[in-house]
Amino acid sequence: MILAGGVGYEVLLPAYVSIAMTEGIGDGTSLYIYYHQTEKQPKPVLIGFNSLEEREFFERFISVEAIGPIKAVSALCIPIGEIAAAIENKDSGALRKLKGIGARTAEKIIATLRGKMAGFAAASTGTGAGPAPVEENYHLLVLDVLVNQLGHKGAEAKDLINQALKRNPGISGPEELFDEIYRGETG
Repeated sequence: MILAGGVGYEVLLPAYVSIAMTEGIGDGTSLYIYYHQTEKQPKPVLIGFNSLEEREFFERFISVEAIGPIKAVSALCIPIGEIAAAIENKDSGALRKLKGIGARTAEKIIATLRGKMAGFAAASTGTGAGPAPVEENYHLLVLDVLVNQLGHKGAEAKDLINQALKRNPGISGPEELFDEIYRGETG
C-alpha cells in the first residue's frame, strides 16, 4: 500500500520484487509502476517493479495469449533474467515451475516470445539478488520520470535535461541530473 496525498494505492508486487524490498528495509524505496485498466477490468491494477527493464519484460510477458497482469504477477516468482533465459532456451520445464503456468501455457510463452528475450536473458547474473545494473543512457530514465511520473510535457522535459547538461557537462548519473534540473528551475 502506497500513501500519497492522503490516498492509498494498492500496488501488486511480483515475489522477487517483494523479496528485494524486504532486504532493503530502512532504505528509500522506489518502484516503476505498470498501470492496467480495461473495459473488462475497470478497476485499475498497479504493479510495481525495481527497474524499467523489469517493467518492459512484464509488458512483453502479458502479450502472450492467456496471460493477464494478475496471472503474470503470480508467475514472476524468480528474476526476469532466468525466465527470459528459459524462454530463449525453449526450456518449457523451467517455465512450468512458475506459479500458474502449465505445459500448454509454457509452450505459448515460448512460441510468442522466443527471439525477443535475449536482452533480458543476457542481463541475468543468475543470482537474482543484486542491484539493478546502472543504465548507461541515464538521461532516458530521467526523461521517463519527468514525463510519466512528474507530469512534464515531453518537449519541456527534454529541454530541462538539455539545459542541465549544458550547465554541468560532468553529470554522470540520474541523481546528479535531477539535482541540476531542479537547481536550474529554482535558480
